[in-house]
Amino acid sequence: MMPLSSPFFLLIAVLFLLALFLFIIARILARRSGIPAGRIIYSDHGQWQRASKPLYDAEVGVTGKPDYLIQRDGKLIPAEVKSSYAPRTPYDSHIMQLAAYCVLVEREFGERPPYGLLRYRNRTFEVPFTPLLESQVLDLISAIRRLKEHEDIPRSHNSKARCARCGYRNTCNQRL
Repeated sequence: MMPLSSPFFLLIAVLFLLALFLFIIARILARRSGIPAGRIIYSDHGQWQRASKPLYDAEVGVTGKPDYLIQRDGKLIPAEVKSSYAPRTPYDSHIMQLAAYCVLVEREFGERPPYGLLRYRNRTFEVPFTPLLESQVLDLISAIRRLKEHEDIPRSHNSKARCARCGYRNTCNQRL
């Protein structure tokens, strides 16, 4: 029988305490992330693996990559992570982006998400994917398609910061 002060026992004790410490840290970080418990089956971040391919719906003509797709209680939940602090209520544009991901998840996997998650730096919003929200996002997509047929679409804002991040900045004749 080995004495309790043997190097082998000390090594086991240190490794056990280290594992316990890392487990606690992982739980704290997971809770802070705002992403609910569940299995991440899709990620656009490429931090752990190569980023997943975009979701696509030919009928609607939309492609998108939610930040995460989480499987929880047999449901698929799209999650979009924003780097800014949370507003009082989520921005309409963020809600529409998340709703488009819900449409894509339903079309790609044949399963309707009951809600999506908008994660801001300090808060997570659960956005129900209702038939009304689905109708609104499909109407918005149709309106955008109609507008893209026109040559000259008027700018919809007066924000220099928004213009600076716009994907059409190099070809826009109305940039700020």
